[in-house]
Amino acid sequence: MDTNLATLLEVVADEAGERVAVVHGETRRTWRELDERASRLAQRFADDGLGEGDRIAIALFNGPEYLETVFALLKLRALPVNVNYRYRERELTELLTDADASAIVFDAALGERIAAVAGRLPNLRSLVRLGAASPAGGLDAADYARVVTETPAMPRIARSGDDGWLMFTGGTTGSPKGVLSRQRWLIGVVSNNGFPVLGMPIPATAEDLRACVRDLIGSGKSLRTLVAPPLMHATGLYLSCGTLLTGGTVVYLPSRSYDPDELASEVERHRVGHVCLVGDVFAVPLADALDEAEKQGRPYDLSSLSRIVSVGVLWSAEVKQRLLRHCDAAMEDLLAASEGGPFAKSVTTRERDGVTARFELLPGAKVLDDDGNDVRPGSGDVGRVSGPSAEGTQYLGDPEKTAQTFRVIRGERFVVTGDLATIDADGALVLLGRDSRVINTGGEKVFAEEVEQVLGEHPAVADVNVVGVPDARWGHRIVAVVALHEGATATETELSEHVGSTLAGYKRPREVIFVPEIQRSPSGKIDLRWARRVATR
Repeated sequence: MDTNLATLLEVVADEAGERVAVVHGETRRTWRELDERASRLAQRFADDGLGEGDRIAIALFNGPEYLETVFALLKLRALPVNVNYRYRERELTELLTDADASAIVFDAALGERIAAVAGRLPNLRSLVRLGAASPAGGLDAADYARVVTETPAMPRIARSGDDGWLMFTGGTTGSPKGVLSRQRWLIGVVSNNGFPVLGMPIPATAEDLRACVRDLIGSGKSLRTLVAPPLMHATGLYLSCGTLLTGGTVVYLPSRSYDPDELASEVERHRVGHVCLVGDVFAVPLADALDEAEKQGRPYDLSSLSRIVSVGVLWSAEVKQRLLRHCDAAMEDLLAASEGGPFAKSVTTRERDGVTARFELLPGAKVLDDDGNDVRPGSGDVGRVSGPSAEGTQYLGDPEKTAQTFRVIRGERFVVTGDLATIDADGALVLLGRDSRVINTGGEKVFAEEVEQVLGEHPAVADVNVVGVPDARWGHRIVAVVALHEGATATETELSEHVGSTLAGYKRPREVIFVPEIQRSPSGKIDLRWARRVATR
């Protein structure tokens, strides 16, 4: 379907009409409302002089407004910029400057942070605030609720598969990078998160899509998916759009912080068929909640569940088995990145046991060595997880990183990730870890050097290494190995709070280990093996 995702969602909206597209707590948004509100928001941006190619930041929590904003920007042929709502002033400034943001849609709870950075963005022309204005900040922002009810709807326009798509990711490059691709690539990714789940081929044209959605609605087979991860990350957004493209319904958790009992309750309440979560970080508390509810004699009814999916985060076989005690659902573990994929998957059911970090390669995906050759099954050689890449996909404003990650090998373009793996004799991919200094903690990617930089700004700190240490729940936890200046003092809590005052809370070290001196090589490079030994011990 070589067009813009907005055009396809308009086709779905015309067919689905008064059916519910999004559920968020007590809020229900029909397809007609979703389309109309997005068109009004798009017109507001057009009135502000924004249009094709402009980059508009979304600093919102999960809810129908996030989807409406993405839909509106695609209608306008503009580029959404996903903003991590945990970012502090420094991180926001760097991200929005790199993106060259022309507008920001933000939640009122983030108003003070947005106000602190808005004056530093030279091309900022429009601000839209969701929720009541805070007395602090003094931002001149349009009220979201009024915009989507009072602005005339923007007429539908022609769009192209060559229209851009932008997704910022910590990914294999450490610090956040914007992955710039095209709509036809996005539609391929989104489609694979919808129709194949229903056992259906992906429609080839917009008219095929119309007929397909009509049949699904008539047969009552459309998807109902609960998406627990934040929409600011690719996993949650792509799974949501995949469901919507089938004419289905997306359910979001009412609370802004993860509550496993709330998740189970919403599955029961809305008869959800599919759940998207984040590996053990979400699955362990969920298993605990299900066990406790059963122990108390009030088990949740999860009989509607047929699939639970997680992407890119450790999800252990033991925890999958705990969940299977409570629901007869396929546990689908995907290996993917915002740069491309999915590359591999692992499916665990009551009839089919799973093994942690062991996957089946998907068509076109490979494990390549440093020379671009396939790693031979059973050889024990280690390579990088790779897969086909669409022409034109690149890192925004970074040709060097683009050349490192997106490579042409024997005439075929690949995205070569930082995930290290080997191939067993039976062809299974065994994931070993990442080769960069990115720490994946609870689904959030943290660049160790960024945390080191902030810790180094503390007056008591003489030198510091930050490493990731394996953690049963979070995948990895952040540990700082710190040497203080002679005569200086600092506590673990003090240094953790110092990081939290500048960076997002999930980047704070969970442990601080004090040492007399940081070991480095003669050239001044850090000795990561030593630091990891110290942190682990």
